[in-house]
Amino acid sequence: MKFRIMVVDDEKNIRDGLAELFKMEGYDVEAMPDGATAHQRFQKGDIDLVITDLRMPGMSGEEFLKKIKSETPGVPVIVLTGHGTVKEAVQAMKDGAWDFLTKPIQDLDRLTLIVKRALSNRERRLKSEQLEEELELRKQSDVMIGNSAAMNRVMDLISRAAPTKASILITGESGVGKELVADAIQKLSPRKDKPFIKVHCAALAESLLESELFGHEKGAFTGAMTRRRGKFELANEGTLFLDEIGEIDQNTQIKLLRVLQERKFERVGGEETVEVDIRIVAATNKDLLAEIKKGSFREDLYYRLNVVSIVVPPLRERKEDLYVLINSFLKTFAAENNKPIDGIDARARARLENYDWPGNVRELRNCMESTVVMAKEREIHEEDLPANIQSGADKSWIRIPQGLTMEKVEEIVIRETLAAQKGNKSETARILGIGRKTLHRKLDEYGVEELTPVDEE
Repeated sequence: MKFRIMVVDDEKNIRDGLAELFKMEGYDVEAMPDGATAHQRFQKGDIDLVITDLRMPGMSGEEFLKKIKSETPGVPVIVLTGHGTVKEAVQAMKDGAWDFLTKPIQDLDRLTLIVKRALSNRERRLKSEQLEEELELRKQSDVMIGNSAAMNRVMDLISRAAPTKASILITGESGVGKELVADAIQKLSPRKDKPFIKVHCAALAESLLESELFGHEKGAFTGAMTRRRGKFELANEGTLFLDEIGEIDQNTQIKLLRVLQERKFERVGGEETVEVDIRIVAATNKDLLAEIKKGSFREDLYYRLNVVSIVVPPLRERKEDLYVLINSFLKTFAAENNKPIDGIDARARARLENYDWPGNVRELRNCMESTVVMAKEREIHEEDLPANIQSGADKSWIRIPQGLTMEKVEEIVIRETLAAQKGNKSETARILGIGRKTLHRKLDEYGVEELTPVDEE
């Protein structure tokens, strides 16, 4: 991504010199002689960062800064002045300036680094906004939330399998969103306007499950006062979603296998054969191959169900999706509870990043709802998080997924260690056995923002 910088200064030598400096750094640069001209150009768009003098004839830098922040608050503004005072610096920062330097600029390397960090932050914001837009589109389609490589693979499988008649087996830990995958499959299938019936197998006793699936005739058992159609009949021409398929008993497995093979069954207590045109989508958090070895699940049924396999990864293996999910949940629960939430501070962020989320997305959703309810301020702090997140985030190990380059492994180790130390760079460098300058250089390469300062020796 190539950034465009605007330099605004009424002193020609300064603006031309800065323009040349940042062109040499590889940026597109536009130089403006005053605030009014700069504001007129700024309103046309595509400016990623502004460097402006404070004292200029006509529209001052202060006024220009305020206009930028009211119109496009995401664009960072670096303020320069030859009349630097603490009062002006404080006011400029209050008005939204990214940083403040006095003229003449003695350290161009420092200015270049400030610009680099500001643009790195802007790039992350733009990517985050893009992800949120994609998230809204996915939410509107009832599709899985997430933009990681792992979730994109899941979405690819969904898009390829949904238009077919093939049975699909969705596997994954509890709370990863297997039912959302089933919803997406239905929405993208030719049967989307046909019945979509869901059965949570684990919620039904063995004695009730067969009747629930296949229906029963009047008098088939005590309490069967009338004929009742089962889920297979109700889902005819549509899709039947069998959640927690690993919980069904052996007798029901045999009948289910017959339906998959012949598309026929009889109601409990009946002799009439019912034919159905149905698509089966099943889900489980069990290892069905292990269940087959134990003799508790039929191998022939497994292969009938598992024509297409979709494995939904746990949240700990797709941490790239963490903040997309968090931002979504924060917006939802802030709106539901009428509580304005602006963001999450560094320590709370470190806790969330270091937690392993054994309950996956379901646990994260619950955590964010609780956090919003308990938040005392507009920004989420560590003490607002549930107690188990606060106490469960400290770890002495780091999880490294397979298939990563050594450079990526190094980045994960540095990021996780820094987060575990709550942003303390001295302690992070000591633990990793590297110098602080090396750590700072690595963090700049990764685009890591400054965390909330902590006491450092």
